[in-house]
Amino acid sequence: MPTVPETFQAMGGRFRPDKASGTNATIQYDVSGEGGGTWNAVIKDGACTVSPGPATNPNLTLQIAAQDWLDMLSGKQSGQMLFMSGKLKVKGDMGLAMKLGSMFSM
Repeated sequence: MPTVPETFQAMGGRFRPDKASGTNATIQYDVSGEGGGTWNAVIKDGACTVSPGPATNPNLTLQIAAQDWLDMLSGKQSGQMLFMSGKLKVKGDMGLAMKLGSMFSM
């Protein structure tokens, strides 16, 4: 199983530009717990750039524990269930949050 940092390193390669048409946004990921950290993804002009560290002015901020993040990416947990159970906290553009899953292949 990949580590949290490895999932963020691979994120740009899993980006699906066909599903992100017209999306220009900055997303900040705050991952707590062992192996966690803060990353940001900038989706602009059909490309996705992922960098470590906080974003300057994110459109969307996701807060999640490291194990829940890994479980979500592996398909063990759905983002909706994590959100409903309070394990995934979303601040900002909810419409973008809903679209996010389809913009990346798992």
